[in-house]
Amino acid sequence: MKTLMVLRHAKSSWDHPDLGDFDRPLNSRGRKNAPLVGREMRARGYHPEIVVASPAARAKATAELVLDASGFDADLSFEPRIYEASLSSLLYLVSGFDDVYQSILIVGHNPGFEGLVAALSGEYRRMATAALAVIDLEVEYWNDADQGCGVLRDHILPRALDV
Repeated sequence: MKTLMVLRHAKSSWDHPDLGDFDRPLNSRGRKNAPLVGREMRARGYHPEIVVASPAARAKATAELVLDASGFDADLSFEPRIYEASLSSLLYLVSGFDDVYQSILIVGHNPGFEGLVAALSGEYRRMATAALAVIDLEVEYWNDADQGCGVLRDHILPRALDV
């Protein structure tokens, strides 16, 4: 079995209209929620072996803040194909992961991530900013990951953690 953790980037800033979408940074809420999710991942025992993130500024910052707050010793890589990816592109990406990894965290964007969670698990979950879905894939090899092969184990929303 493989575990895929799907994390939408934290809340981004719209304060600089001159910046393109790719370069938008996190706002203060995003900088607060990303570490909150990282600490919750550690508390619940969700430890990715590798983190694969979109290189867009808000996704990159989210991944870095989650890793810092969680204390995970996981490699971080950036995958341009995640930015603006369709469902089929995301499924193709997941099916190409190296089988040396049992658990992978991907960090990216909607609407692709909502579609990916629904396609893999058969369950729709709103992927608000900084939302995390944990999906157990009933496959031995990433190459076998396809629609309906997973079970949604958890869905974490940062607003539920912020007490």
